[in-house]
Amino acid sequence: MENKRFTVFIPVLLAITLITGILIGNLLKRNSLSPLAGLQFASTNKISTILDLVQSGYVDSVNISDVVEKAIPEILKNFDPHTIYIPAKNMQEEQEKMSGNFSGIGVLFSIQEDTVRVIEVISGGPSQKVGLLAGDRIVTVNDSVIAGINIKNQKVLDLLRGKKGSIVKVGVMRAGSPELLEFEITRGDIPIYSVDVSYMVNKETGYIKVSRFAEHTYREFMEGMDKLDKQGAQKVIIDLRGNTGGYLTAVIRMVDEFLKKGELILYTEGFNQPRKTYTSSAHNTFADKDVIVLIDEYSASASEIFAGALQDNDRAIIVGRRSFGKGLVQEQIPLFDGSALRLTVARYYTPSGRCIQKPYDKGVDQYSQDLIERIHHGEMEESDSIHFKESLKYHTKSGRVVYGGGGIMPDIFVPADTTGISEYFIKLTQKGIIYQYAYAYADRERETLNKLANADEFNSYLDKQDIFNGLIRYAVKKGLPRDPAGFKESELVIKTQLKASIARNIIGEEGYFPIIKQIDTTLLKAIEVSKQNLVVEEVGLMR
Repeated sequence: MENKRFTVFIPVLLAITLITGILIGNLLKRNSLSPLAGLQFASTNKISTILDLVQSGYVDSVNISDVVEKAIPEILKNFDPHTIYIPAKNMQEEQEKMSGNFSGIGVLFSIQEDTVRVIEVISGGPSQKVGLLAGDRIVTVNDSVIAGINIKNQKVLDLLRGKKGSIVKVGVMRAGSPELLEFEITRGDIPIYSVDVSYMVNKETGYIKVSRFAEHTYREFMEGMDKLDKQGAQKVIIDLRGNTGGYLTAVIRMVDEFLKKGELILYTEGFNQPRKTYTSSAHNTFADKDVIVLIDEYSASASEIFAGALQDNDRAIIVGRRSFGKGLVQEQIPLFDGSALRLTVARYYTPSGRCIQKPYDKGVDQYSQDLIERIHHGEMEESDSIHFKESLKYHTKSGRVVYGGGGIMPDIFVPADTTGISEYFIKLTQKGIIYQYAYAYADRERETLNKLANADEFNSYLDKQDIFNGLIRYAVKKGLPRDPAGFKESELVIKTQLKASIARNIIGEEGYFPIIKQIDTTLLKAIEVSKQNLVVEEVGLMR
Protein backbone atom coordinates (compact mmCIF):
# COMPACT_ATOMS: atom_id res chain seq x y z
CA MET A 1 0.00 0.00 0.00
CA GLU A 2 2.85 2.32 0.95
CA ASN A 3 4.62 1.55 -2.30
CA LYS A 4 1.47 2.42 -4.17
CA ARG A 5 1.18 5.80 -2.41
CA PHE A 6 4.85 6.55 -3.15
CA THR A 7 4.28 5.70 -6.80
CA VAL A 8 1.40 8.16 -6.95
CA PHE A 9 3.47 10.97 -5.42
CA ILE A 10 6.49 10.56 -7.73
CA PRO A 11 5.00 12.61 -10.60
CA VAL A 12 3.94 15.31 -8.15
CA LEU A 13 7.43 15.49 -6.62
CA LEU A 14 9.04 15.65 -10.04
CA ALA A 15 6.71 18.46 -11.09
CA ILE A 16 7.41 20.44 -7.91
CA THR A 17 11.17 19.91 -8.31
CA LEU A 18 11.09 20.97 -11.94
CA ILE A 19 9.04 24.12 -11.25
CA THR A 20 11.27 25.03 -8.28
CA GLY A 21 14.38 24.54 -10.41
CA ILE A 22 13.03 26.80 -13.16
CA LEU A 23 12.10 29.50 -10.64
CA ILE A 24 15.50 29.37 -8.91
CA GLY A 25 17.30 29.34 -12.26
CA ASN A 26 15.40 32.37 -13.52
CA LEU A 27 16.00 34.18 -10.25
CA LEU A 28 19.77 33.51 -10.39
CA LYS A 29 19.84 34.55 -14.03
CA ARG A 30 18.06 37.81 -13.28
CA ASN A 31 20.37 38.50 -10.33
CA SER A 32 23.54 37.73 -12.26
CA LEU A 33 22.58 39.96 -15.18
CA SER A 34 20.91 42.75 -13.31
CA PRO A 35 23.88 45.15 -13.27
CA LEU A 36 24.48 44.61 -17.00
CA ALA A 37 21.04 43.95 -18.42
CA GLY A 38 20.30 47.61 -19.03
CA LEU A 39 23.57 48.39 -20.80
CA GLN A 40 23.26 49.78 -24.29
CA PHE A 41 26.47 49.37 -26.27
CA ALA A 42 26.74 52.20 -28.76
CA SER A 43 29.96 50.84 -30.22
CA THR A 44 30.56 47.58 -31.98
CA ASN A 45 34.22 47.77 -30.85
CA LYS A 46 34.92 44.63 -28.83
CA ILE A 47 37.56 46.25 -26.60
CA SER A 48 35.20 49.05 -25.57
CA THR A 49 32.45 46.51 -24.89
CA ILE A 50 34.69 44.38 -22.71
CA LEU A 51 35.83 47.40 -20.70
CA ASP A 52 32.21 48.46 -20.21
CA LEU A 53 31.30 44.96 -19.03
CA VAL A 54 34.23 44.86 -16.61
CA GLN A 55 33.44 48.29 -15.22
CA SER A 56 29.77 47.43 -14.74
CA GLY A 57 29.95 43.84 -13.59
CA TYR A 58 33.39 42.85 -12.26
CA VAL A 59 33.52 41.32 -8.79
CA ASP A 60 35.91 43.97 -7.42
CA SER A 61 36.33 47.70 -7.87
CA VAL A 62 38.37 48.45 -11.00
CA ASN A 63 40.20 51.61 -12.09
CA ILE A 64 39.51 51.42 -15.80
CA SER A 65 41.84 54.35 -16.54
CA ASP A 66 44.81 52.43 -15.12
CA VAL A 67 43.83 49.35 -17.12
CA VAL A 68 43.65 51.39 -20.33
CA GLU A 69 47.04 53.06 -19.68
CA LYS A 70 48.65 49.62 -19.33
CA ALA A 71 46.75 48.09 -22.24
CA ILE A 72 47.46 50.71 -24.92
CA PRO A 73 51.24 50.02 -25.21
CA GLU A 74 50.51 46.29 -25.43
CA ILE A 75 48.01 46.85 -28.24
CA LEU A 76 50.47 49.04 -30.16
CA LYS A 77 53.11 46.30 -30.05
CA ASN A 78 51.10 44.58 -32.77
CA PHE A 79 52.01 47.28 -35.29
CA ASP A 80 55.49 48.71 -35.85
CA PRO A 81 58.20 49.54 -33.27
CA HIS A 82 57.79 53.30 -33.67
CA THR A 83 54.05 53.64 -33.19
CA ILE A 84 53.92 54.52 -29.51
CA TYR A 85 51.69 55.95 -26.83
CA ILE A 86 52.95 58.93 -24.81
CA PRO A 87 51.23 59.26 -21.40
CA ALA A 88 50.23 62.75 -20.35
CA LYS A 89 52.86 62.74 -17.58
CA ASN A 90 55.63 62.32 -20.18
CA MET A 91 54.43 64.90 -22.67
CA GLN A 92 56.38 67.84 -21.23
CA GLU A 93 59.67 65.96 -21.49
CA GLU A 94 58.90 64.93 -25.08
CA GLN A 95 58.01 68.49 -26.04
CA GLU A 96 61.20 69.83 -24.45
CA LYS A 97 63.32 67.43 -26.49
CA MET A 98 61.89 68.70 -29.74
CA SER A 99 61.32 72.38 -28.94
CA GLY A 100 64.97 72.81 -28.05
CA ASN A 101 64.47 74.33 -24.60
CA PHE A 102 63.06 73.81 -21.13
CA SER A 103 62.53 75.97 -18.07
CA GLY A 104 65.14 75.62 -15.34
CA ILE A 105 68.06 77.35 -13.66
CA GLY A 106 70.67 76.80 -16.38
CA VAL A 107 73.40 74.53 -15.01
CA LEU A 108 74.99 71.25 -16.02
CA PHE A 109 75.58 69.10 -12.96
CA SER A 110 77.06 65.79 -11.92
CA ILE A 111 76.36 63.75 -8.79
CA GLN A 112 79.65 62.61 -7.26
CA GLU A 113 80.27 61.30 -3.76
CA ASP A 114 76.59 61.90 -3.02
CA THR A 115 76.92 65.62 -3.82
CA VAL A 116 75.41 67.62 -6.69
CA ARG A 117 78.34 69.44 -8.30
CA VAL A 118 77.94 72.19 -10.89
CA ILE A 119 80.02 71.35 -13.97
CA GLU A 120 79.01 74.28 -16.14
CA VAL A 121 76.86 77.38 -15.80
CA ILE A 122 75.06 78.04 -19.09
CA SER A 123 76.01 81.39 -20.52
CA GLY A 124 73.22 83.95 -20.21
CA GLY A 125 71.10 81.59 -18.13
CA PRO A 126 69.35 82.33 -14.80
CA SER A 127 72.17 80.85 -12.66
CA GLN A 128 74.88 82.92 -14.32
CA LYS A 129 72.84 86.07 -13.73
CA VAL A 130 72.78 85.51 -9.96
CA GLY A 131 76.41 84.39 -9.68
CA LEU A 132 76.52 80.57 -9.53
CA LEU A 133 79.92 79.23 -10.59
CA ALA A 134 81.26 76.00 -12.02
CA GLY A 135 82.56 73.96 -9.08
CA ASP A 136 79.77 75.00 -6.68
CA ARG A 137 78.16 72.20 -4.65
CA ILE A 138 74.38 72.40 -4.46
CA VAL A 139 73.47 71.42 -0.90
CA THR A 140 69.88 72.62 -0.55
CA VAL A 141 66.95 73.32 -2.85
CA ASN A 142 64.04 75.27 -1.33
CA ASP A 143 65.38 74.56 2.19
CA SER A 144 65.45 70.78 1.58
CA VAL A 145 68.87 69.15 1.93
CA ILE A 146 69.85 67.16 -1.18
CA ALA A 147 73.46 66.29 -0.23
CA GLY A 148 74.28 63.01 1.46
CA ILE A 149 70.88 61.41 0.85
CA ASN A 150 71.73 59.27 -2.19
CA ILE A 151 69.74 61.55 -4.48
CA LYS A 152 69.33 60.55 -8.14
CA ASN A 153 69.69 62.63 -11.32
CA GLN A 154 65.97 62.63 -12.12
CA LYS A 155 65.09 63.89 -8.64
CA VAL A 156 67.57 66.78 -9.00
CA LEU A 157 66.11 67.63 -12.40
CA ASP A 158 62.60 67.60 -10.95
CA LEU A 159 63.67 70.01 -8.20
CA LEU A 160 65.56 72.45 -10.43
CA ARG A 161 63.20 72.52 -13.40
CA GLY A 162 59.85 74.25 -13.22
CA LYS A 163 57.51 76.75 -14.74
CA LYS A 164 59.15 79.73 -16.41
CA GLY A 165 59.15 82.71 -14.05
CA SER A 166 58.88 80.58 -10.90
CA ILE A 167 61.48 81.01 -8.16
CA VAL A 168 63.71 78.36 -6.62
CA LYS A 169 66.07 78.88 -3.66
CA VAL A 170 69.43 77.15 -3.93
CA GLY A 171 72.08 76.81 -1.24
CA VAL A 172 75.64 76.06 -2.36
CA MET A 173 79.03 75.41 -0.82
CA ARG A 174 81.90 77.10 -2.63
CA ALA A 175 85.63 76.53 -2.32
CA GLY A 176 87.12 79.18 -0.04
CA SER A 177 83.80 80.07 1.54
CA PRO A 178 83.09 78.59 5.01
CA GLU A 179 79.40 79.41 4.89
CA LEU A 180 76.50 78.21 2.79
CA LEU A 181 75.79 80.68 -0.02
CA GLU A 182 72.13 81.16 -0.83
CA PHE A 183 70.77 82.20 -4.23
CA GLU A 184 67.23 82.98 -5.30
CA ILE A 185 66.92 82.02 -8.97
CA THR A 186 64.05 82.82 -11.32
CA ARG A 187 63.64 79.91 -13.70
CA GLY A 188 63.87 80.72 -17.39
CA ASP A 189 64.09 79.07 -20.80
CA ILE A 190 67.23 76.98 -21.11
CA PRO A 191 68.31 76.00 -24.64
CA ILE A 192 68.99 72.37 -25.53
CA TYR A 193 71.63 72.62 -28.24
CA SER A 194 71.62 70.42 -31.32
CA VAL A 195 75.08 71.33 -32.61
CA ASP A 196 77.66 70.22 -30.07
CA VAL A 197 80.71 71.79 -31.66
CA SER A 198 82.18 73.21 -34.86
CA TYR A 199 85.92 73.66 -35.34
CA MET A 200 88.68 73.31 -37.92
CA VAL A 201 90.44 69.91 -37.91
CA ASN A 202 93.08 71.29 -40.26
CA LYS A 203 93.64 74.38 -42.40
CA GLU A 204 91.08 73.45 -45.05
CA THR A 205 88.60 71.10 -43.35
CA GLY A 206 85.92 71.96 -40.82
CA TYR A 207 84.09 69.58 -38.50
CA ILE A 208 80.55 70.02 -37.17
CA LYS A 209 78.76 67.64 -34.79
CA VAL A 210 74.93 67.52 -34.96
CA SER A 211 73.40 65.51 -32.10
CA ARG A 212 69.66 65.87 -32.92
CA PHE A 213 67.21 67.45 -35.35
CA ALA A 214 65.05 69.77 -33.25
CA GLU A 215 63.24 73.07 -33.66
CA HIS A 216 66.39 75.22 -33.68
CA THR A 217 68.81 72.76 -35.30
CA TYR A 218 68.80 74.46 -38.71
CA ARG A 219 69.69 77.84 -37.21
CA GLU A 220 72.46 76.34 -35.07
CA PHE A 221 73.80 74.39 -38.04
CA MET A 222 73.93 77.48 -40.23
CA GLU A 223 75.72 79.40 -37.48
CA GLY A 224 78.25 76.59 -37.12
CA MET A 225 78.80 76.40 -40.87
CA ASP A 226 79.19 80.18 -41.07
CA LYS A 227 81.85 79.98 -38.37
CA LEU A 228 83.75 77.33 -40.36
CA ASP A 229 83.35 79.29 -43.58
CA LYS A 230 84.92 82.36 -41.98
CA GLN A 231 87.85 80.21 -40.84
CA GLY A 232 88.51 79.12 -44.40
CA ALA A 233 86.83 75.70 -44.58
CA GLN A 234 86.84 74.35 -48.13
CA LYS A 235 85.59 70.96 -46.97
CA VAL A 236 83.30 69.98 -44.14
CA ILE A 237 82.84 66.79 -42.10
CA ILE A 238 79.27 66.55 -40.76
CA ASP A 239 79.09 64.12 -37.85
CA LEU A 240 75.69 62.44 -37.40
CA ARG A 241 76.93 59.50 -35.34
CA GLY A 242 74.60 58.75 -32.44
CA ASN A 243 71.99 61.17 -33.85
CA THR A 244 68.67 59.35 -33.56
CA GLY A 245 66.69 61.88 -35.60
CA GLY A 246 63.93 64.39 -34.94
CA TYR A 247 62.04 66.97 -37.00
CA LEU A 248 61.65 66.32 -40.72
CA THR A 249 61.52 70.05 -41.46
CA ALA A 250 64.93 70.58 -39.88
CA VAL A 251 66.68 67.93 -41.95
CA ILE A 252 65.01 69.03 -45.22
CA ARG A 253 66.16 72.62 -44.69
CA MET A 254 69.71 71.44 -44.00
CA VAL A 255 69.87 69.15 -47.04
CA ASP A 256 68.51 72.01 -49.14
CA GLU A 257 71.70 73.98 -48.47
CA PHE A 258 73.78 71.37 -50.34
CA LEU A 259 71.70 70.60 -53.46
CA LYS A 260 70.95 72.34 -56.74
CA LYS A 261 67.42 73.53 -57.41
CA GLY A 262 64.92 70.77 -58.17
CA GLU A 263 66.95 67.82 -56.87
CA LEU A 264 64.96 65.20 -54.97
CA ILE A 265 65.54 65.14 -51.21
CA LEU A 266 63.08 62.37 -50.30
CA TYR A 267 59.50 61.27 -50.68
CA THR A 268 57.00 59.69 -48.30
CA GLU A 269 54.14 57.31 -48.96
CA GLY A 270 51.71 55.20 -46.93
CA PHE A 271 48.56 53.12 -47.40
CA ASN A 272 46.39 56.01 -46.23
CA GLN A 273 48.74 58.77 -47.36
CA PRO A 274 49.48 59.60 -51.00
CA ARG A 275 53.03 60.13 -52.14
CA LYS A 276 54.52 63.43 -51.00
CA THR A 277 57.72 64.66 -52.64
CA TYR A 278 60.32 67.06 -51.24
CA THR A 279 62.73 68.75 -53.65
CA SER A 280 65.47 71.30 -53.15
CA SER A 281 65.02 75.02 -53.70
CA ALA A 282 67.64 77.38 -55.07
CA HIS A 283 69.53 77.84 -51.77
CA ASN A 284 72.58 75.59 -52.28
CA THR A 285 74.55 77.85 -49.94
CA PHE A 286 77.41 75.37 -49.62
CA ALA A 287 77.81 74.49 -53.30
CA ASP A 288 81.53 75.18 -53.01
CA LYS A 289 82.10 72.76 -50.09
CA ASP A 290 83.19 69.14 -50.39
CA VAL A 291 81.15 67.12 -47.90
CA ILE A 292 81.83 64.01 -45.83
CA VAL A 293 79.06 62.64 -43.58
CA LEU A 294 79.81 60.38 -40.61
CA ILE A 295 77.22 57.79 -39.55
CA ASP A 296 77.11 54.74 -37.32
CA GLU A 297 74.68 52.11 -36.09
CA TYR A 298 72.92 54.68 -33.87
CA SER A 299 72.29 57.21 -36.65
CA ALA A 300 68.57 56.97 -37.38
CA SER A 301 65.57 58.56 -39.07
CA ALA A 302 66.40 62.20 -39.95
CA SER A 303 70.12 61.35 -39.89
CA GLU A 304 69.49 58.66 -42.48
CA ILE A 305 67.42 61.06 -44.59
CA PHE A 306 70.34 63.51 -44.59
CA ALA A 307 72.96 60.87 -45.42
CA GLY A 308 70.73 59.14 -48.00
CA ALA A 309 69.81 62.35 -49.82
CA LEU A 310 73.41 63.46 -50.17
CA GLN A 311 74.59 59.97 -51.09
CA ASP A 312 71.93 59.38 -53.76
CA ASN A 313 72.59 62.80 -55.28
CA ASP A 314 76.34 62.08 -55.30
CA ARG A 315 76.84 65.15 -53.14
CA ALA A 316 78.74 63.62 -50.20
CA ILE A 317 80.98 60.75 -49.24
CA ILE A 318 79.45 58.70 -46.39
CA VAL A 319 81.97 57.30 -43.87
CA GLY A 320 81.42 54.98 -40.91
CA ARG A 321 79.14 51.99 -40.34
CA ARG A 322 75.65 51.03 -41.48
CA SER A 323 73.00 53.23 -39.92
CA PHE A 324 70.13 52.07 -37.72
CA GLY A 325 67.43 51.60 -40.36
CA LYS A 326 64.44 53.70 -39.31
CA GLY A 327 62.50 54.79 -42.35
CA LEU A 328 59.02 55.26 -40.91
CA VAL A 329 57.14 58.56 -40.66
CA GLN A 330 55.28 59.31 -37.41
CA GLU A 331 52.49 61.79 -36.86
CA GLN A 332 51.81 62.85 -33.26
CA ILE A 333 48.09 63.02 -32.48
CA PRO A 334 47.06 64.71 -29.20
CA LEU A 335 44.40 62.94 -27.11
CA PHE A 336 41.73 64.46 -24.86
CA ASP A 337 43.59 63.92 -21.56
CA GLY A 338 46.92 65.48 -22.59
CA SER A 339 48.47 62.24 -23.78
CA ALA A 340 49.31 61.53 -27.42
CA LEU A 341 49.55 58.78 -29.99
CA ARG A 342 52.64 58.83 -32.18
CA LEU A 343 51.30 56.93 -35.17
CA THR A 344 53.32 55.66 -38.12
CA VAL A 345 51.58 56.97 -41.23
CA ALA A 346 54.10 56.53 -44.07
CA ARG A 347 57.57 55.39 -45.10
CA TYR A 348 60.56 57.49 -46.09
CA TYR A 349 62.20 56.87 -49.45
CA THR A 350 65.55 58.29 -50.51
CA PRO A 351 65.96 59.92 -53.96
CA SER A 352 66.99 56.61 -55.57
CA GLY A 353 63.82 54.96 -54.25
CA ARG A 354 65.33 53.16 -51.27
CA CYS A 355 63.20 52.44 -48.23
CA ILE A 356 65.77 52.35 -45.45
CA GLN A 357 63.46 50.83 -42.83
CA LYS A 358 64.80 47.52 -41.57
CA PRO A 359 62.37 44.58 -41.19
CA TYR A 360 60.18 44.43 -38.08
CA ASP A 361 57.91 41.51 -39.00
CA LYS A 362 59.30 39.35 -36.17
CA GLY A 363 57.99 41.67 -33.48
CA VAL A 364 59.15 44.59 -31.37
CA ASP A 365 61.37 42.51 -29.07
CA GLN A 366 63.32 40.99 -31.97
CA TYR A 367 63.55 44.42 -33.60
CA SER A 368 65.16 45.87 -30.48
CA GLN A 369 67.77 43.11 -30.54
CA ASP A 370 68.90 43.93 -34.07
CA LEU A 371 72.06 45.80 -33.08
CA ILE A 372 73.12 42.93 -30.84
CA GLU A 373 72.60 40.55 -33.76
CA ARG A 374 74.76 42.79 -35.95
CA ILE A 375 77.57 42.54 -33.41
CA HIS A 376 77.26 38.75 -33.28
CA HIS A 377 77.39 38.56 -37.08
CA GLY A 378 80.62 40.54 -37.13
CA GLU A 379 79.15 43.56 -38.90
CA MET A 380 80.98 46.03 -36.68
CA GLU A 381 84.34 44.62 -37.76
CA GLU A 382 83.85 43.58 -41.39
CA SER A 383 81.70 45.15 -44.08
CA ASP A 384 81.77 41.83 -45.96
CA SER A 385 79.54 40.34 -43.26
CA ILE A 386 76.66 42.50 -44.56
CA HIS A 387 74.68 40.92 -47.37
CA PHE A 388 72.00 42.74 -49.36
CA LYS A 389 69.40 41.18 -51.65
CA GLU A 390 69.76 41.97 -55.33
CA SER A 391 66.11 43.00 -55.34
CA LEU A 392 67.06 45.89 -53.05
CA LYS A 393 69.70 47.30 -55.42
CA TYR A 394 69.33 50.96 -56.41
CA HIS A 395 71.53 53.50 -58.17
CA THR A 396 72.66 57.02 -57.37
CA LYS A 397 72.55 59.84 -59.93
CA SER A 398 75.94 58.83 -61.33
CA GLY A 399 75.05 55.12 -61.39
CA ARG A 400 76.80 53.99 -58.20
CA VAL A 401 75.11 50.98 -56.57
CA VAL A 402 73.39 51.48 -53.21
CA TYR A 403 71.05 49.18 -51.30
CA GLY A 404 67.78 49.54 -49.41
CA GLY A 405 66.24 47.26 -46.85
CA GLY A 406 67.84 48.43 -43.65
CA GLY A 407 69.83 51.57 -43.05
CA ILE A 408 72.34 53.57 -45.10
CA MET A 409 75.50 51.68 -45.99
CA PRO A 410 78.50 54.04 -45.97
CA ASP A 411 80.65 54.51 -49.04
CA ILE A 412 83.73 53.94 -46.88
CA PHE A 413 83.36 51.44 -44.04
CA VAL A 414 85.25 52.00 -40.77
CA PRO A 415 85.16 49.12 -38.29
CA ALA A 416 84.49 49.70 -34.60
CA ASP A 417 87.81 50.33 -32.87
CA THR A 418 88.49 47.80 -30.13
CA THR A 419 92.23 48.44 -29.76
CA GLY A 420 93.30 49.40 -26.28
CA ILE A 421 90.17 47.98 -24.65
CA SER A 422 91.61 46.07 -21.70
CA GLU A 423 89.71 44.65 -18.73
CA TYR A 424 91.20 47.46 -16.63
CA PHE A 425 89.83 50.11 -19.00
CA ILE A 426 86.39 48.46 -19.02
CA LYS A 427 86.26 48.59 -15.21
CA LEU A 428 87.43 52.22 -15.18
CA THR A 429 84.58 53.03 -17.57
CA GLN A 430 81.91 50.98 -15.81
CA LYS A 431 82.68 52.66 -12.49
CA GLY A 432 82.85 56.11 -14.10
CA ILE A 433 86.29 56.66 -12.60
CA ILE A 434 87.84 58.56 -15.52
CA TYR A 435 84.96 61.01 -15.56
CA GLN A 436 84.93 61.40 -11.76
CA TYR A 437 88.67 62.00 -11.52
CA ALA A 438 88.55 64.45 -14.43
CA TYR A 439 85.97 66.50 -12.56
CA ALA A 440 87.88 66.30 -9.26
CA TYR A 441 91.12 67.39 -10.94
CA ALA A 442 89.46 70.22 -12.89
CA ASP A 443 87.73 71.41 -9.75
CA ARG A 444 90.96 71.40 -7.73
CA GLU A 445 93.02 73.11 -10.45
CA ARG A 446 90.27 75.38 -11.78
CA GLU A 447 92.17 78.62 -11.19
CA THR A 448 95.14 77.44 -13.25
CA LEU A 449 93.10 75.70 -15.94
CA ASN A 450 90.91 78.76 -16.47
CA LYS A 451 93.98 80.46 -17.97
CA LEU A 452 94.08 77.93 -20.84
CA ALA A 453 92.20 79.13 -23.91
CA ASN A 454 91.70 76.13 -26.18
CA ALA A 455 92.05 72.37 -26.61
CA ASP A 456 95.63 72.56 -27.87
CA GLU A 457 96.70 74.43 -24.75
CA PHE A 458 94.92 71.92 -22.52
CA ASN A 459 96.49 68.99 -24.35
CA SER A 460 99.99 70.45 -24.07
CA TYR A 461 99.63 71.49 -20.43
CA LEU A 462 98.09 68.22 -19.20
CA ASP A 463 100.80 66.14 -20.90
CA LYS A 464 103.27 67.78 -18.50
CA GLN A 465 101.24 67.04 -15.36
CA ASP A 466 101.11 63.89 -13.24
CA ILE A 467 97.43 63.30 -13.95
CA PHE A 468 97.77 59.67 -15.01
CA ASN A 469 99.39 58.40 -11.82
CA GLY A 470 96.85 60.54 -10.02
CA LEU A 471 94.08 58.67 -11.84
CA ILE A 472 95.53 55.29 -10.87
CA ARG A 473 95.75 56.31 -7.20
CA TYR A 474 92.19 57.65 -7.36
CA ALA A 475 91.01 54.33 -8.88
CA VAL A 476 92.63 52.39 -6.01
CA LYS A 477 90.69 54.54 -3.52
CA LYS A 478 87.55 53.67 -5.45
CA GLY A 479 88.25 49.95 -5.11
CA LEU A 480 89.94 49.24 -8.45
CA PRO A 481 93.40 47.68 -7.88
CA ARG A 482 96.44 48.70 -9.92
CA ASP A 483 96.87 46.82 -13.18
CA PRO A 484 100.12 47.92 -14.89
CA ALA A 485 99.60 45.59 -17.85
CA GLY A 486 96.02 46.73 -18.36
CA PHE A 487 96.99 50.40 -18.10
CA LYS A 488 99.80 49.94 -20.61
CA GLU A 489 97.46 48.21 -23.08
CA SER A 490 94.88 51.00 -22.79
CA GLU A 491 97.27 53.89 -22.10
CA LEU A 492 96.48 55.96 -25.19
CA VAL A 493 92.71 55.60 -24.76
CA ILE A 494 92.80 56.33 -21.02
CA LYS A 495 95.08 59.34 -21.34
CA THR A 496 93.14 60.84 -24.23
CA GLN A 497 89.75 60.39 -22.54
CA LEU A 498 91.10 61.87 -19.31
CA LYS A 499 92.59 64.96 -20.96
CA ALA A 500 89.46 65.50 -23.07
CA SER A 501 87.20 65.18 -20.02
CA ILE A 502 89.26 67.65 -17.98
CA ALA A 503 89.12 70.16 -20.84
CA ARG A 504 85.36 69.65 -21.17
CA ASN A 505 84.89 70.51 -17.48
CA ILE A 506 86.53 73.90 -18.05
CA ILE A 507 85.74 75.06 -21.60
CA GLY A 508 83.03 72.61 -22.69
CA GLU A 509 82.80 70.74 -25.99
CA GLU A 510 85.31 73.05 -27.68
CA GLY A 511 87.84 71.44 -25.38
CA TYR A 512 86.58 67.87 -25.53
CA PHE A 513 86.14 67.10 -29.22
CA PRO A 514 89.49 68.32 -30.60
CA ILE A 515 91.32 66.18 -28.02
CA ILE A 516 89.19 63.03 -28.31
CA LYS A 517 89.77 63.21 -32.09
CA GLN A 518 93.17 61.56 -31.47
CA ILE A 519 91.48 58.18 -30.83
CA ASP A 520 88.41 58.64 -33.06
CA THR A 521 89.23 56.25 -35.92
CA THR A 522 86.15 57.15 -37.97
CA LEU A 523 86.91 60.87 -37.85
CA LEU A 524 90.58 60.24 -38.57
CA LYS A 525 89.57 58.18 -41.61
CA ALA A 526 87.31 61.02 -42.79
CA ILE A 527 90.18 63.50 -42.45
CA GLU A 528 92.39 61.14 -44.46
CA VAL A 529 89.72 60.90 -47.16
CA SER A 530 89.36 64.69 -47.24
CA LYS A 531 93.06 65.01 -48.00
CA GLN A 532 92.81 62.62 -50.97
CA ASN A 533 90.56 65.01 -52.89
CA LEU A 534 88.33 62.17 -54.08
CA VAL A 535 85.32 62.88 -56.26
CA VAL A 536 82.20 61.10 -55.03
CA GLU A 537 82.06 58.73 -58.00
CA GLU A 538 85.42 57.24 -56.93
CA VAL A 539 84.39 56.14 -53.48
CA GLY A 540 82.70 52.96 -54.69
CA LEU A 541 86.18 51.58 -55.26
CA MET A 542 87.03 52.06 -51.57
CA ARG A 543 84.20 50.19 -49.87
